[in-house]
Amino acid sequence: MPTYNQPLGGNDSPRFSGPNTMMRLPAQPTAEGLDACFVGIPMDHGASNRPGTRLGPRQIREESRMMRPYNMATGAAPFECMQVADIGDVAVNTFDLKKTIGIITNEYREILKHGTIPLTLGGDHTLTWPILRAIKEKHGPVALIHVDAHADTSDEMFGEKEAHGTPFRRAWEEGCLQNDKVWQIGLRGSGYSPEDWDGRATKAGT
Repeated sequence: MPTYNQPLGGNDSPRFSGPNTMMRLPAQPTAEGLDACFVGIPMDHGASNRPGTRLGPRQIREESRMMRPYNMATGAAPFECMQVADIGDVAVNTFDLKKTIGIITNEYREILKHGTIPLTLGGDHTLTWPILRAIKEKHGPVALIHVDAHADTSDEMFGEKEAHGTPFRRAWEEGCLQNDKVWQIGLRGSGYSPEDWDGRATKAGT
């Protein structure tokens, strides 16, 4: 029987101590040998309003130290049948969004080369496009369930094609999505005109 990584339990070490990894799992530098991995993308330089999501991966890991490996309601115990570890953060270029997009794509190419499923801790929404790009190269177009208040299918923001409001337009243009298997849940709010929504829905196929 294989030996699978386990989160560090609260009875083995107090939950206020131990490694600052997702669920206090073991850390390793690459995705080699893993069925799934947690990876952080600490970036927010694609955001147009409120900064701070660069601190998201660190805070998610901090909150996850209270999680336990067995779900009492469903009986799910993923760490009994999967090899999982935290492989740290993508080393983004915090001064260059375009370079960061390329860095993310290359990092996910490496992860996917090992047959590993990446579980991403973000990070502003710009990061979704380079992840989908790398997945498409490996597996072809994929289905998408997107839970958000905004569609993120704008063509430009302040004249820029790369931003947190454009990732699914860019992903659609590159053929990353199965257009008949895209669901967006929770869309709401106001726009600038009726064409603002109609044009996005038609062009982006969502």
